[in-house]
Amino acid sequence: MPVFSASASPINGNINGLPDKCMCVDGVCRDPSHKHYAESQKNYQEQLTQRQLAQKRKRRLSLTTEISSVRLMPTTTCSLYSGSKFIGKQTSGSHSYEVAVHIQHVDLSESFLCGYLHIKGLTEDYPDLTTFFEAEIIGRKYSFLTKKWDADDKIDVQHWTKFSAFRPLHKHVKRDGFVYDFNNKDFIFMRWKEHFLVPDHRVRTINGASFAGFYYICYQLSTGIITGFYFHKSSERFQELQLHHCADRSFPSFEFR
Repeated sequence: MPVFSASASPINGNINGLPDKCMCVDGVCRDPSHKHYAESQKNYQEQLTQRQLAQKRKRRLSLTTEISSVRLMPTTTCSLYSGSKFIGKQTSGSHSYEVAVHIQHVDLSESFLCGYLHIKGLTEDYPDLTTFFEAEIIGRKYSFLTKKWDADDKIDVQHWTKFSAFRPLHKHVKRDGFVYDFNNKDFIFMRWKEHFLVPDHRVRTINGASFAGFYYICYQLSTGIITGFYFHKSSERFQELQLHHCADRSFPSFEFR
């Protein structure tokens, strides 16, 4: 029977001379001389791998959720988009004038659009008159009540009720907190305010015409038709604007939200 030397004698029954129980803190062995070192390192790597996989699954799930909730909000609504063109006429009494509108920019999220309004034959000095206008789209940001441009609540009601699409909304207009949500509606209501003459923005007055007022506008998505009524305190009341969309081959643009 062999005799073990003192240096090779087992400790606590371990023939390798290493302690059975790892005495390192936090449950992780950091001493390569311990027999548990390799095992603890293997366990640590397995745990790290599992955490990494769990994080990847969480990121994939989060990404899927975020993409599924993204709204592809078009900067267009049917024929109402940047670059679209409308043509038609404006009538004032027995007179009728050719009108073309070129939309330059549409931002439905900000209830805004702008463009150029061209009218022919309105005055002898300006047989072709072009103005730049900006629109307030009735909705979250702008109400049916104008509160400016010499238009009081009575003037607003008189003009808005010219649109049959507005009449069911009439009783709600003065109600506190009422907001017209144009999303998923066939009708969009706006005010178009002309600001200056193009190309000479310094011209403020025109003999026989005025751009000091604004238009009450109703746009129907399903038909692409714009109807409007011009208001200025010194102008003939209810001058009517009738426009229809000119189809083109351009594509509307989209933005991620």
